[in-house]
Amino acid sequence: MRNSILAFQMFFLFYCNTATFAKIKLPSIIASNMVLQRNTTVKIWGWANPSEKITIKTSWISEALKVTTPDNGRWEIAIKTTLSKEPQTIQLKSSESTINIENIVFGEVWICSGQSNMRMPLKGYTGQPTFDGNSSIATAKNINLRLFSITENGSPNPLDSVSNYKKWSVSSPETVKDFSAVAYFYGKQLQEILDVPVGLIMTSWGGTRIQPWMSKEAVAPFLDVNKVKKDTTDKYKRIPSAIFNAMINPITSYTIKGALWYQGETNRDEPNIYQKLLPEMVKDWRKEWNIGDFPFYYVQIAPNKYIDKSNSQYLREAQLKVLEVIPNSGMAVLSDIGSDATIHPPRKKEVAERLLFLALNKTYGMKDVDCTGPIYKSMSEKEGALLLSFDAAETGIFSPETELSNFEIAGEDKIFYPAKAEIIAHKQLKVSSLDVKVPVAVRYGWKNWFVGTLYDNNMLPASSFRTDDWE
Repeated sequence: MRNSILAFQMFFLFYCNTATFAKIKLPSIIASNMVLQRNTTVKIWGWANPSEKITIKTSWISEALKVTTPDNGRWEIAIKTTLSKEPQTIQLKSSESTINIENIVFGEVWICSGQSNMRMPLKGYTGQPTFDGNSSIATAKNINLRLFSITENGSPNPLDSVSNYKKWSVSSPETVKDFSAVAYFYGKQLQEILDVPVGLIMTSWGGTRIQPWMSKEAVAPFLDVNKVKKDTTDKYKRIPSAIFNAMINPITSYTIKGALWYQGETNRDEPNIYQKLLPEMVKDWRKEWNIGDFPFYYVQIAPNKYIDKSNSQYLREAQLKVLEVIPNSGMAVLSDIGSDATIHPPRKKEVAERLLFLALNKTYGMKDVDCTGPIYKSMSEKEGALLLSFDAAETGIFSPETELSNFEIAGEDKIFYPAKAEIIAHKQLKVSSLDVKVPVAVRYGWKNWFVGTLYDNNMLPASSFRTDDWE
């Protein structure tokens, strides 16, 4: 009798597991209210029993699509989207299940990633406000702005689907208050300007270095992943590739337009390695998405009075230098809107606008929209002063100050003194000091905390920079 009961239990468990697996399973990001990248080929994928035949009907394609699940259980199909602004539907049918996905729209899809400054919500952090956050929450109702949030999670191995997330939702006061302020401000303005739906996928985690955001293959040349201490506290937060495995890898089949990246504070003491890692991470992500060199726009970390006396200007310099290395990229400079009180500057709307200007100019062809502040180009000596010229200042340079602050100058002895800096003919900067008779080098904003005063004619700020390469 006991053997008969055991046999029945085993049969019942086997039957239930088989029947469950036979049903179609979709990744969490494929769901109602989602935004699919418009006018391109996107992927729909999922899991089912091997050899399971699945029929896919869409509201915008007249003929049904069919796919058969391969032996590994993961099926995938490519579908062409259109420029329609009307809500769409998808129905998936197998022998065991039917799934209806509703209120889909075609639009522009952007990944928004990084650490706590990207994660910082419209409602702010405790005792750390987001300026314009409350008014933005109050006016957030917008059926053409959709949000998907991936919650902090790490894994020692690549995952197929995100396990911690907030499902696709339509923008409203309730859904945006805990959503990334930078992402929201960016998406809201992009949606209004382009007059198309916009989807924002927020995947960020406060206090993280760049190494966990890279795949094992990408980060391996820079460290021995197998020798890294397997600290499993806080969901593998500090393990190289662990965040990539849980928060990036599961969504690389989801077609996007581009990526926004706001990270670097936690890497501020390793600028040399960061200068190598950021281009490799971008290359890594682009390889995984396999849709070409999609736009990658990132934020330079803002000035701050770091309590550990870091030399964060070197990290800002590293971020500036990789602009020349990463194809189809751009950097938003925050030299004028940092905060001495918090590592989380409250003026997130300005951050988003500077990222937006990059996208409008470089991605959406609005060349009349300026997107880059002055970038140091060259230097010449004249009558005991140094004359600095700049790129990306087509209509000149500007400062609200008659004599610009935060400049230093040095001679061959490499000792820097505060310098007088003034704009000449709206295009060059003359830098001098009575303490340096024969100057050879200039530095601007070369410290943790300063407030930028150098802009182009459209009030886009210059990064901190130096003309020397001294240790």
